[in-house]
Amino acid sequence: MAILGIDLSDAGVLAASVIGDEYRLLPATKGGETVTPWAGFALHDGRKMLYGPAAEDAWFMSPRRVTHGFLARLTHDPVALNLPGKMPSHSELAFHFLGEFFEHVGSGADPLKSVVLAVPGAYLRDAATEEERIGLLLGIASELKLPLAAIIDSACAGLADPAAPAINPALPVLVLDVHLHAAEISLLGGEKRLARRAYAEVPHAGMAQLLKHLNAAMGNRFLRHTTFDILADGRFEQMFYRQTKLFVQGGASEFRYHVHTDQRAYEMPAKHEQLVVDSQTFIRQIEAVLQPFAREQDVAPDACTVVLTERASAVPGLEARLRTAGYRRVVRLSTGAVARGAARLAARSEVPADLADVAVETSVPLSDLHRGGSAPWRIHLHKGRATGAAVPTHVVIAGTGHPIGGNGTFMIGTEAAGPDLVLPGNFDAESDGAIALVRDGGRLWLKEPGANGEQATLNALEAGDRVSVHGAGGAGELLFIHCVPAGGPPRGHE
Repeated sequence: MAILGIDLSDAGVLAASVIGDEYRLLPATKGGETVTPWAGFALHDGRKMLYGPAAEDAWFMSPRRVTHGFLARLTHDPVALNLPGKMPSHSELAFHFLGEFFEHVGSGADPLKSVVLAVPGAYLRDAATEEERIGLLLGIASELKLPLAAIIDSACAGLADPAAPAINPALPVLVLDVHLHAAEISLLGGEKRLARRAYAEVPHAGMAQLLKHLNAAMGNRFLRHTTFDILADGRFEQMFYRQTKLFVQGGASEFRYHVHTDQRAYEMPAKHEQLVVDSQTFIRQIEAVLQPFAREQDVAPDACTVVLTERASAVPGLEARLRTAGYRRVVRLSTGAVARGAARLAARSEVPADLADVAVETSVPLSDLHRGGSAPWRIHLHKGRATGAAVPTHVVIAGTGHPIGGNGTFMIGTEAAGPDLVLPGNFDAESDGAIALVRDGGRLWLKEPGANGEQATLNALEAGDRVSVHGAGGAGELLFIHCVPAGGPPRGHE
């Protein structure tokens, strides 16, 4: 029997299955063509409603017959469509869209055993919204006869992906996602479970707005380059849109646009740098919400991890802008991470007899996080309660304080590593493991080794911070403190 996780983002609904330890993204076929994922579009073609890729492929040709955003809104309010008779509601379109998606998803002939839906953070923004949208979602699951085991916040699901990059749970985690009509910022943290602590939405900063803007900008360049106006006919604009979407999501450094008419063919080379320039206004919208949100939540850019979903990663120039703003640790989730994380929860969850008992999860156990694999040498930073504390001058190990000397890199490790400060004897002296502390810009930084081929990252250390060390044959904890010189006032940042 099939166990599925569903990423319920209107920027692209995606399914993943799990059998044992094997996770697989499932293609959804339409008319013999494999389309993964399905964007949340609906089209009335004059006779009937079409959903997903068929509707998206008519967006520029028949804009008054196409609607989108119904998965995100999920209310009883009617949608805006040019069709006769009573208008369907957002929830009605969501029901039919998901029904067709499950019909076409490639889960084989196996009946469904368990399904977990990962929902956008906006579903859970407050009690009233959660009650309405989760209630409607449960109703849809009941009508579709889905064996629903749980509903989980998509930011949490993405971090639970078995293929996710290493995450240090001692640091706050900011998850950035971009849906069809809005971007989302979720703050997660906690000691026993990584739980959702705060949420912010960036309205009108979704993939629909970004792609439409980039399509127009590239279309203007195409007109100057070829003298052909793609806006002259919706068919050509739609053709151009498909290519812009491929360019953005593919992340290639170069791309070549092709437009074929009955008379001739037109081409234009394009570069990723042009997309970056055109995306700056969009990125500033996200920044305008992210920066005050981080300040309000007391999250410093150099003392947190920023996680970009595959949709956020596709925004040209976004990651570079975040690094420029001081976010030193930025990691990316791969395609299907949210769906795989949801499938992981589905594999260990029982399907309740009553849909009213379906759990809504807004956290994941720390055991679900990938924290650097099974290497014998691991370090974890635990931030102190006070922010803006002084730069550490000493480190306390097993009750004894040691000065942190030097103006460059100060190494703490086993005797075999030849460090500046040797760890006590409960560590295997023959094993080669060390912690690197770096002085730079008047501050002290902990150098964390990268995982999965990533570069090492620097995290600022302040008085009161702790670093737990797990090495071959031993474990311990380092406490960083600031000692005031005898007879002198407390020192600030060195």
